[in-house]
Amino acid sequence: MRKLSHEEITARRIPRDRVGSAPRHPILAVLDNIRSLYNVGSMFRTADGAWIQELILSGYTPHPPRAEIEKTALGTTETVPWQHLRRPEEVIAHIRSRGARLCVLEHTTGSVPYDRVSKKDFPLCLVVGNELTGVSSEYIAAADCALEIPMYGTKQSLNAAVAFGIALFALVRLWDSA
Repeated sequence: MRKLSHEEITARRIPRDRVGSAPRHPILAVLDNIRSLYNVGSMFRTADGAWIQELILSGYTPHPPRAEIEKTALGTTETVPWQHLRRPEEVIAHIRSRGARLCVLEHTTGSVPYDRVSKKDFPLCLVVGNELTGVSSEYIAAADCALEIPMYGTKQSLNAAVAFGIALFALVRLWDSA
């Protein structure tokens, strides 16, 4: 890999006046019963970086305004369209009304690697579940697909915010490259 000069590095930065001017990616995301306020804040920041259409906080997932969320969100609770819907059936109806496919990020007998999505699968909604128990059975039952991050170690899961970031940016890359 070639070493870049300082001029090349600074020239690649997006000018501040252009940040956020592109159309949002055709992705919604559901945070299903996430326990950690810091994970929620991190997921807001990731959703902003991926420039998705909407973040839906479901079940007992904590929601703004909370200092603990802001500590990691760093103001992105103001830049990411979001709403809190407690019941999965409300969320599923909302997702369907937006014409999005419901994709759970969960290891199941029918799950496929997260990078096997194609442009025809968009718009889509990525559901990320609880740090210990995963995605709720209501979302799994209603899902159009189950996506997984292949795991090679002894643990079969990642931190929810980390898994969200990996899958979300892979989906953005797939959309942008298609």
